[in-house]
Amino acid sequence: MVESRKHFHEELDKLEATVQEMGVAAGAQLRQAMDALVEDDPDLCDAVVAGDDVIDAHYILVERGVVELFALQGPVAMDLRLLATILHVNLHLERIADMAVNIAKITRVSAGLPRSPSVLAKLQEMGTIAVAMLAASLDAFARRDLSLARALPAMDDPLDELNRGMLTEVLADSKDKRMLEWGMQMHVVSRQIERVGDHAVDIAEQAAYLVTGVFQEFTDASHPEIEAGNRLTEAGI
Repeated sequence: MVESRKHFHEELDKLEATVQEMGVAAGAQLRQAMDALVEDDPDLCDAVVAGDDVIDAHYILVERGVVELFALQGPVAMDLRLLATILHVNLHLERIADMAVNIAKITRVSAGLPRSPSVLAKLQEMGTIAVAMLAASLDAFARRDLSLARALPAMDDPLDELNRGMLTEVLADSKDKRMLEWGMQMHVVSRQIERVGDHAVDIAEQAAYLVTGVFQEFTDASHPEIEAGNRLTEAGI
């Protein structure tokens, strides 16, 4: 029985390490997609799309591994919590990689259209925030850092603000129909980057659940007044 439990935890550690590898790969995909956008590089776009196969392979490996561990022996409460967290984080990382692919595909179809430096600068800023959020959420998960996990919503606020202002930025800087066409595509890119931030917050929520044993959403879109109150309380106001 002792040897069996040892093997179980070794396999569980391997699964968590695979998820972290997947997170690194997803972050690299996102950075590459942003580089492709800024440089208007079709080859980089193709590389991002092709790289999604690596992420998908990680996703399948982790999902199968979790199912096998469930079947191996009945996990105790903490192990069960970690397996559930791994499953959720795995899904969020796969979605983040999909966002990177979407950005690359939009960049590809927008090639040749006139571009706005100010819109690109805002998108670059958003990409930098999103990459940092992903890294922070994975770090919170790896270190079981509750304080860092709870810091993710505040990191997400500037990303949300930039996304909300993107349409205004696009319309203000669209000098002709072709630039407007490019700008509307970039508005979609903005939304993709903003969704990466949302997934990073979700990963942080899972990290907090792993530590506390209680799942709680950090943001509640259906009750914004409650969320606002929580933010004030955390700030000591």
